Amino acid sequence: MGGAVLLVIGLFMPWYEVSSVLGVINGSKGEATYSGWDIHTIIRWLLLLAAIAPFVLAWIVVRDHALSWPRGELTMVISLVASVLILYVGVVSRPGEPQSAISLDWGWFVALLGALLMFGGSVSRQQESGAPRKPPGSV
Repeated sequence: MGGAVLLVIGLFMPWYEVSSVLGVINGSKGEATYSGWDIHTIIRWLLLLAAIAPFVLAWIVVRDHALSWPRGELTMVISLVASVLILYVGVVSRPGEPQSAISLDWGWFVALLGALLMFGGSVSRQQESGAPRKPPGSV
């Protein structure tokens, strides 16, 4: 749950820094910093939804609900998708032109750390409640 809080806090921190007067990001020109919330209109909602997953998992654990899958598995997948989205918009498809004028700021790293902490926590929860595996060929 701490990772989810870090993800949400990181979403509102500076993600991108324009270091040149010629740099353009999101229609704005000049030197400035921009948060993930300012730049990514669709991904921001997906990351907020992903941050809810650990709290839902905690509710399931506290209420001891019966599930047909190991607890933490869905949260693990959601946090992995959030991590990949953050990596994609920071490394592969960074917004703005020219690319050399746009650099990552510390908020991006905080959000990525939060998503990775969510992943690590859900993996440990999934391993605690996972069904024991049978060797191949046994019934």
